[in-house]
Amino acid sequence: METEFTPLISLAGGALIGLAAVLLMAVLGRIMGATGVLTGAIVPYTRSDWSWRAAVLAGMVSAPVLAALLIGFRPEITVPVTPLMLVVGGLIVGVGVTFGAGCTSGHGVCGNARLSPRSLVATGVFMVATFVTVFVVRHVVGG
Repeated sequence: METEFTPLISLAGGALIGLAAVLLMAVLGRIMGATGVLTGAIVPYTRSDWSWRAAVLAGMVSAPVLAALLIGFRPEITVPVTPLMLVVGGLIVGVGVTFGAGCTSGHGVCGNARLSPRSLVATGVFMVATFVTVFVVRHVVGG
């Protein structure tokens, strides 16, 4: 399996994620961890808490569609694993998010920017787990 190298698009996407995280912190004083945003939208604390979370989720869904319409480019999306592997992976991520008190966006983008020791450790653990998973799937199991 070949991985496409897209540094400019990746840089632009990362800059937009960073900008969104800074704006959410500056305007509402909230951390933009995707799992926390989703969880709070499903089980909101207050009506106003649900509103900003719904807006962030709507933006996550609509922005790629809008970009595709504006620039006429739709990336090919392939999922090189079975549905069972997706479900197992999702459950593993859910357990990790629970025990890690946050997800990669919350810790990796927002926590590291604030120099949070817990986030620095969590991001390191995420990275090591990712490296091991990719190695096992591609070279041991044979993906």
